[in-house]
Amino acid sequence: MSPLAATATPIASTAAGFLLTLAAVTLGYLGVCWVRPFRRCRRCHGTGRRPGLILRTGRTCRRCDGTGEHLRPGRTALNYLRELHDKSNR
Repeated sequence: MSPLAATATPIASTAAGFLLTLAAVTLGYLGVCWVRPFRRCRRCHGTGRRPGLILRTGRTCRRCDGTGEHLRPGRTALNYLRELHDKSNR
């Protein structure tokens, strides 16, 4: 019996488990992007306002344009793929 025969099976099952976990996480994230496309803006913490430098007067957050929400990167990718699909069907 060769010494590599005992180690070949756990490596294959570990790789398969890793791929299944990666697929589950990816599908879960895409599901979240589909159901809730917007997330809270990290810069203004969802308020839409940022403190100013002078006298601490509030100003509109530039990242979210004052909405307090920001489009998720996964949803941006889904929108891009949908646009490609729509343009190819014309």
